[in-house]
Amino acid sequence: MFLVPSLLGVLLFMTPIMIDGGFTIPIAVLAKSLLGLLGQSATIVVTSIILISALGSVLALATKPRFITESKFLSGLFLATPVWLTVRLLGAAFVVMAFFGFGPEHVIGGATGGFVLGDLLPTLLSVFVFAGLFLPLLTNFGLLELIGTFMTKIMRPLFGLPGRSAVDCASSWLGDGSVAILMSSKQYEQGYYTEREAAIVGTTFSVVSISFSLVVIAQVGLEHMFVPFYLTVCLAGFVAAVVVPRLPPLCWKKNSLVNGEEKTFEHESLPEGETLFSFGVKSAVNRASHIRSLGDVLKEGFQNAADMVFGVLPVVMAIGTSALIIAEYTPVFTILGMPFVPLLELLQIPEAVAASETMLIGIADMFIPAVLAANIDNEMTRFVVATLSVTQLIYMSEVGALLLGSKIPVKVWELVMIFILRTLVTLPVIAGVAHLIF
Repeated sequence: MFLVPSLLGVLLFMTPIMIDGGFTIPIAVLAKSLLGLLGQSATIVVTSIILISALGSVLALATKPRFITESKFLSGLFLATPVWLTVRLLGAAFVVMAFFGFGPEHVIGGATGGFVLGDLLPTLLSVFVFAGLFLPLLTNFGLLELIGTFMTKIMRPLFGLPGRSAVDCASSWLGDGSVAILMSSKQYEQGYYTEREAAIVGTTFSVVSISFSLVVIAQVGLEHMFVPFYLTVCLAGFVAAVVVPRLPPLCWKKNSLVNGEEKTFEHESLPEGETLFSFGVKSAVNRASHIRSLGDVLKEGFQNAADMVFGVLPVVMAIGTSALIIAEYTPVFTILGMPFVPLLELLQIPEAVAASETMLIGIADMFIPAVLAANIDNEMTRFVVATLSVTQLIYMSEVGALLLGSKIPVKVWELVMIFILRTLVTLPVIAGVAHLIF
């Protein structure tokens, strides 16, 4: 019960395979296959889901039917707070305009609402379906207990995290950051992460996958430098993972579980007479022994998928579109980037003014800095911008919206703060490596 499902989970989420000349993981291949199967109808499915989420939330709040209020799953799905109901309604309004092609151009354009609906949401839908369905293979059968035992002595002193969080990082690094957010949220709901740990994992280890990193460096015309680029990403990301959780707002997060209880770390110490391996296996088998019905596991998988699909897609549509509108049609991010000019000049980055415009615009979407940097002449500056955009992590068109839509306890202002901190911490590291390379 421990070994077979856990190995299957490792195969699906953490085993790199070569497809079309690039590395990916099987769960991403399944998601891509579903996306191909849906074809043009993917946008119809996504639009329908967002409308059902919004209308269902309105009806649930207005009439409070018993079949919803008496179901823990359905009440969690549709009984939204006033703030989240507003976000769902805004997402529904945006998706209807983008789907039918009416309304202001800045809402339905190919760089804003049209991009979110046509490109981003179908991809997230396909990932959520399979990631949610198969996630219990990683979380319910003892794999996290086994790896957690081995990794605690590394993760706890370095990052203040339990060893099991290493699995979130690995699945994100090899596959997709949205998988790590889904996993972290479920770990928090099930009482394995504290508020602080869930926030750190969600904002620090939901890293950009190797495959998409290649797309970013290719956009700035430096694909031949992928190896030094990605090694720099790893180095800067490691420094940020050590430093940022020790600063506000993450260090202000409570060390309490979802039920309000304070977490103790006694269980992380090795019992007398046990080796790491023996205790890890014993913990894993003990976790797997709690599985009474595979039907319950399958049911949990379906609920995971539905929770992410109906809860998160409307948030991504609303917040992602809003962020892209600000980035595309206002000078807000250009103005906000001006204070970075002296810092970039201090770090001796060429074309500092052009580079400054990309410093904060990445909070809207990760790909925008690379698009803007493509017009910068200096290779070193393009390298710095591309690397920084990948290490900033908090992109409101996807990661930020996913975090806000999940159960991980983070607020919008906290995500903005973390984004700025990651920028300030990683920029000197990236600039230092760039000077060595160029």
